[in-house]
Amino acid sequence: MTVTAVEAPERPAHRDPNVQRWLGAYTASMIGDSIYFMALAWAAARTGSATGTGLVLAAGSIPRALLMLGGGVLADRLGPRRVVIGSDAARALLVLGLAATLALTAPTVGVLVAVALLFGAVDALFLPAVGALPPRISPPGQLARIQGLRGLAARGASIVGAPLGGVAVATGGPALALAAAGVLFALSLPLLLSLRIRPLPGPVKDGGTTAGADEAPADTEETPNAWQDLVDGLRYVRRHPVLGPLMIVIGLSELGFVGPLNLGMILLSEQRGWGAAGMGWIVAGFASGAAGSALLLAVRGRVPHAGRVMCLTVLVGATGIAALAQVPSVALAAATAAFVGLSIGLAGALCAALVQTAADPAYLGRVTSVSTLFTYALIPLSYPVTGAAIALWGTGPVYAVSAAVCATGGAAGLAFIALRRAELPR
Repeated sequence: MTVTAVEAPERPAHRDPNVQRWLGAYTASMIGDSIYFMALAWAAARTGSATGTGLVLAAGSIPRALLMLGGGVLADRLGPRRVVIGSDAARALLVLGLAATLALTAPTVGVLVAVALLFGAVDALFLPAVGALPPRISPPGQLARIQGLRGLAARGASIVGAPLGGVAVATGGPALALAAAGVLFALSLPLLLSLRIRPLPGPVKDGGTTAGADEAPADTEETPNAWQDLVDGLRYVRRHPVLGPLMIVIGLSELGFVGPLNLGMILLSEQRGWGAAGMGWIVAGFASGAAGSALLLAVRGRVPHAGRVMCLTVLVGATGIAALAQVPSVALAAATAAFVGLSIGLAGALCAALVQTAADPAYLGRVTSVSTLFTYALIPLSYPVTGAAIALWGTGPVYAVSAAVCATGGAAGLAFIALRRAELPR
């Protein structure tokens, strides 16, 4: 009589100590990010130069746009954990150094711009690597749940980080807030160092073994250089039946969504006389909806017909974007924003999970860098265009066009059979 071995069921991501360590490190880092950006803004404002303040706040986006794809190459070459640990350590040292400088002397625009540029360059390495880590720490069937947990951590960090930064600035000025951010970056390091990395299929090495998940390829004459790696990664994304269409969806939906929901909400609140308090309620509505979608994924774990659901939620969210400019009251605007957050938040989490499950492990850092480039580097460049368009034509037409662009992304996704039929692993 033969006995068939039965595999133990997968441990849910929220009960996995390895995922918990990663989530703790990610949350600490995201709270540190929120405090850092608030402290940097206040330090820039205290220089007394409005132009200099704008320059400081915009400086970090330049290296992100220029270096993000290179960060993906580095994550694939060295392994994402090494890059995340190195970049978080660099961020801690950089921010703590700025805190010490501000404690000893008054800030200057030149110093703050230099720090913003360096921080943006490190961020360009950190963001693709942290996005490529989940498949290394958990089975494929838990990736959707991890994206839900990540979304909850990001929303929680925004809610906690801003008040903490404000209290720190009020108590001890930007120097104290920057010191708190640096400590949070440093606190993530022991958690990251304790992560257990799962072996993933890698290039076959001499002797028939495969390279580990967090192992850099051996140096041989056949090893391509970094530029060849980058071109190869972009070619891989373009030719992939799921990833190529998925990048189109991400680019168009982000382009139609980010401007109206960030800059557009400020201008809409001013036009309607809702003020800063009304703006706060609308942002809170969006955050609650996005947190709800993250919680849904964290609890449920897997959404059937993920590709189709992702595209449809983009289409549904686009209707909410168009409606935001038409609602007559703060309460209705907050409820509409919650609806947009729920739908777009779910679409975004499913996009991330599909990227991580569809991509070959050898290309995951580069694939993540392409999707991250839209969100963190290129799309913010649309803010001046959004502001100018609202000044010329008003919020209604601009929100309608933005909703149409977002909806085009969802419709484009449905037009690609491979993406429409894409599933998350069980």
